[in-house]
Amino acid sequence: MATLDALLAQLLRLLPHHAISRLTHRLARWESPRVQPLLRWFIRQYGLDMSEAVEPDPAAYPSFNALFTRALRADARPLEGDEQSILSPADSRVSAFGPIEYGQIFQAKGHAYTVTELLGGFADLAGPFARGSFLTVYLSPRDYHRLHMPVSGRLTTMLHIPGRLFSVNPRIVAHTPRLYARNERVVALFDTAFGPVAMALIGAINVGSIETVWAGEITPPSGRVITRTDYGDQEIRLQRGAEMGRFNLGSSVVLLMPDHPVHFDPALAPETFVRFRQEIARIVSWSAVRT
Repeated sequence: MATLDALLAQLLRLLPHHAISRLTHRLARWESPRVQPLLRWFIRQYGLDMSEAVEPDPAAYPSFNALFTRALRADARPLEGDEQSILSPADSRVSAFGPIEYGQIFQAKGHAYTVTELLGGFADLAGPFARGSFLTVYLSPRDYHRLHMPVSGRLTTMLHIPGRLFSVNPRIVAHTPRLYARNERVVALFDTAFGPVAMALIGAINVGSIETVWAGEITPPSGRVITRTDYGDQEIRLQRGAEMGRFNLGSSVVLLMPDHPVHFDPALAPETFVRFRQEIARIVSWSAVRT
């Protein structure tokens, strides 16, 4: 199986990723009566629980993108924990998590990448995370596609980093070196009560676009220049559990936390399914660690 996965990863590297994703962007937004039978089939095939949606009637969604980014009822995902909690940013499966060791983030067996690479080469942004913690989660096409804040924070910087669009399927991730640092991505950095926190929204093949609530749609406009926006004294604050962005088709999120004691939920493991607003870890004060 590993040999077949490695071969598949090599074959997928040859595809015109951006052209395919532009086509997906258009198809996902196609509005036609012909779409309705396909939407109903998708809902049945993948077991979407439409009772959680603000609008449970499939006929209310004119396109696949509207279905994927549907709003959920406020009581569908209760806010867990307290201000010391780190919440899951998405309905997703855990890919990897743990300490960042000397600036290196674990991707899969035999593969790692650096915080500096993930953050587009900006050493000033990467420094606080050199000995921090990370969590990587994967959203499949069937999952709710909106992204939510793991902690409360004030937006300080946003990066748009052009790159490849490799598949983020776990089988491909295991055989593609430094995938998250090579794919196109949008990174949002926040000032929080615990220090800086970063959310890297990773693009992938068939991901039509990435949006944030403060800037709107950031991709798919393509280019080769990294864009950095510093928000300075602008008061863009988001509370924990609040929506911060969305994928228009599923992908991955890499969450970075600073050099601060983090206790992950003991039940957390690779392939564990987590829901947004679910407590996945706790920040522990340094004084508690010393005692």
